Amino acid sequence: MKVSRRDFLKFCGISAATLGLSATDIMRLKEVLAHPNGPPVIWLQGSACTGCSVSFLNRISTTAPLTVADLLTSPTHSINLIYHPNLMGVAGDPVVDELEKAYSRGGYVLAVEGGVPTKFGGGACLAWSHNGQDVTFQQAVLDLSSRAAAVLSVGTCSSFGGIPAAPPNPTGVKSVKAFTGKTTINIAGCPPHPDWIVWVVVQLLLNKSISLDSRGRPQKLFSRTVHDVCPRKETDEAKYFGVDRRCLKELGCRGPETRANCPQVLWNGGVNWCIDANAPCLGCTNPNFPDPRPLYKHDD
Repeated sequence: MKVSRRDFLKFCGISAATLGLSATDIMRLKEVLAHPNGPPVIWLQGSACTGCSVSFLNRISTTAPLTVADLLTSPTHSINLIYHPNLMGVAGDPVVDELEKAYSRGGYVLAVEGGVPTKFGGGACLAWSHNGQDVTFQQAVLDLSSRAAAVLSVGTCSSFGGIPAAPPNPTGVKSVKAFTGKTTINIAGCPPHPDWIVWVVVQLLLNKSISLDSRGRPQKLFSRTVHDVCPRKETDEAKYFGVDRRCLKELGCRGPETRANCPQVLWNGGVNWCIDANAPCLGCTNPNFPDPRPLYKHDD
């Protein structure tokens, strides 16, 4: 399946300023996107809720194409999205045949959404069936990561294990890096912001190196804590919920220990974000998410 290169950034609603692109970068990006044989992308889904795909695809732009439907039906074909379980127009053996062709060539971008179940021989999660044979998700990740130009862990589940790996973790879910031993670009978040995913893809298209922190997250996106850039940082602390424009630190907000730029990029097309809705930060980009500490406590 191919989608429009020309409309890719329009659909995601990303400006050059948001992506931190210079005039030279923009020219290079246009050249890459004009190439008829752009880097193919394979998107797999394992132990997760599909929320990362939903977050990305729910990004609605004010300029054409307006929705993902407009994007996928554009007459101008370019970005080669070989496999995505939710977006493919076909299924079964034919699409797996295309996967195998991409695997034999190598050099694709592998995006993995969801953790990797490792118990029961990986039988807790099947990726697909091909020629009558079931292929486990762990085998698919192991094989496809071996020839990928880059491996993206999209979301906290694939980056660190996330909710599927929370105790007691009966299926033995592991992060992609822990399972494969390969370096992964961890686009953490439950779900990650669509702008974060696009930023990483654009850097790869431009052949730019991506500096990662000690947890494998892009430093450009995760260098500061939510509290550092929160507009409520210098305000009085709220003593109870429902009070607008007050810092929620004393009410369990994990912003001081969570690295993300949510206050700057906002969510839902720039409409709002957790704290501005008077909900505390849950720390969803952290390696220990879901944190076993209770977020809300009874005040006896």
